[in-house]
Amino acid sequence: MADRVSLQACGGHERPCHSWKTVNEAARGIAGTDNRCRRDDVARPILDAPSIFVPAASARPDTSPGGSESGDKARSRALQRRAELGTGGRHHGRGVLDIALRHGTGSERWIAVFAILIAAIATLPHLGVLAAALTGSLDTLAHLADTVLWRYTWTTLVLCLLVSVGTLVIGTGTAWLVTMTDFSGRRVLEVALVIPLAFPAYVLAYAYTHLLDHPGIVQSTLRDVTGWGPRDYWFPEIRSLGGAAAMLTLVLYPYVYLLARAAFISQSATTFFAARVLGRSARQAFFAVALPLARPAIAAGVLLAVMETIADFGTVAYFGVQTFATGIYQSWFSLADRAAAAQLSLGLLSFALLLALLERTNRGKARYEMGRRQERMVRVRLDGRAGVLAAVFCGLPVVFGLIVPTVALFFMALGSEQVLTSRRYVGFIQNSLTLASVAALVTVVAAMTLGSFHRILPGRVSTAVLYIGRIGYAVPGGVIAVGLLVPFAAFDNAVDAWMRATFDVSTGLLLTGSIWLLVAAYMIRFLAAAIGAYEGGISGVSPNLDAASRVLGRGVFGTLGRVHVPILRPSLLTAALIVFVDVMKELPATLIMRPFNYDTLAVQAFRLAADERLEGAAVPSLVIAAIGLVPVVLLCRQVAVRDR
Repeated sequence: MADRVSLQACGGHERPCHSWKTVNEAARGIAGTDNRCRRDDVARPILDAPSIFVPAASARPDTSPGGSESGDKARSRALQRRAELGTGGRHHGRGVLDIALRHGTGSERWIAVFAILIAAIATLPHLGVLAAALTGSLDTLAHLADTVLWRYTWTTLVLCLLVSVGTLVIGTGTAWLVTMTDFSGRRVLEVALVIPLAFPAYVLAYAYTHLLDHPGIVQSTLRDVTGWGPRDYWFPEIRSLGGAAAMLTLVLYPYVYLLARAAFISQSATTFFAARVLGRSARQAFFAVALPLARPAIAAGVLLAVMETIADFGTVAYFGVQTFATGIYQSWFSLADRAAAAQLSLGLLSFALLLALLERTNRGKARYEMGRRQERMVRVRLDGRAGVLAAVFCGLPVVFGLIVPTVALFFMALGSEQVLTSRRYVGFIQNSLTLASVAALVTVVAAMTLGSFHRILPGRVSTAVLYIGRIGYAVPGGVIAVGLLVPFAAFDNAVDAWMRATFDVSTGLLLTGSIWLLVAAYMIRFLAAAIGAYEGGISGVSPNLDAASRVLGRGVFGTLGRVHVPILRPSLLTAALIVFVDVMKELPATLIMRPFNYDTLAVQAFRLAADERLEGAAVPSLVIAAIGLVPVVLLCRQVAVRDR
């Protein structure tokens, strides 16, 4: 029968086992009619045998009285090898990589090699920044320390603090209201609160500068109505540290909102009711019970927002706020000092890795017992003044983070001289789509490779490789750019010097300034997002399917192509879409690493805004925001479905 397999491996018997099992039974290790068959007899052929039919001698050594080994000893050796695969070989000093290379199949060897190669590429920016910072001159850094270094540090810390507080208050407050209460417009606001995530912060900065700056619409109208002069009134300065924090808060609070909302939904109403029975008011129960239970998720969202804040360049550069991100860019371009840029990058990298460590520690120690009884919270109906206040509190982030900038950009684009269908803009769109598509494909393949390596050969090495792949999200794009350009520029110059001396031929820059190095930077930066989407899908795939595929003769790559990819198609498409949109919005790495005369929509918007041509910058900004809406709309659909 084509769908059955004979596993001729019976412990303690020379004769074949005549137990017939289906593929699923074999994969699960379920014994057949002969109760002497054991789970080990199934697991070992799945790990070792390339054939469907496994002879008894290959599955277990001869254990007859005249045999060389006892059944217990053979069984212990089989379990020992499986333990080495699962623990990284702690008992014998042989890691997963060594076991895979020596005892694994050819596909297992290749998947291990590819995964470690991807991890090595992901560590290049860290090593490049460290090497350039330690070997460079300290003269420029000493000058920066005497002038602006402390300002960079203070401004970056204050900006992170303001964004943390803003996202915490808005994200947690709105999540609690739309989850635990019911008021007019709640269903619409519950979905609309996610949409500002589609906008880059620098796009909102262009829109609000056009509205609130001194020559903007708001102040001009105010002077016309009141007859005041330029110095007769006070108006908040949009191009300031507070303005940058406001722009970042409006686009980053959805991180906290989504995670907090999921945490509140997962909570059982029994704990909240218990607090009410013990005499706590609804507000006291929220702060004493619901908020502490959701603290890990809220902290994770705030840390994500802080990581995005330290990585932001477009907003702070346009507003003239001096942070580490702008200092790196100025050192690289204005001062032409790569050592100073690397030293500043090392400081920012250390801060980013510290945040990543805090996020991992917070997530790893978060263990709360929700109780065995799960009862969904009954929504409290808010009418009158309370309902109005709840609707206003949830509606203001949508108004200022979505409606106002969209309307402003639309009218700005109508008054601009930029033609989206012109040959020049078609080139910008083509460059952006090409980079985003290639980067999405490469990143998803890399995420599948790392995830498959960890799934097939779990252990310390595969865990470390997977963690290295996740770290890149915490590293700002400018730091990745400097960390890649320094070593590859040295490599290109060394090759060019050798070719000149040997063959009198100049090779120029082979990798520096190429699209592929820029794609590598995108992969490192957004690999964590793709890994997260991949793991979200693969967690629902039973290992029994992998085992059945291996029993039927499929190798690692065959299992990936014929089993995992069809099942994980929605997750993989989601991962590719997330990376695609993030690459479209990415600015600092693109500014530093892009090939000559190879501009994208983000670069064009930044250049026009830097020249104070805000109406022209609105055209590429609207295109970027429209493309960014695609994954957010999909996310909103999931939010709406899960709420039913």
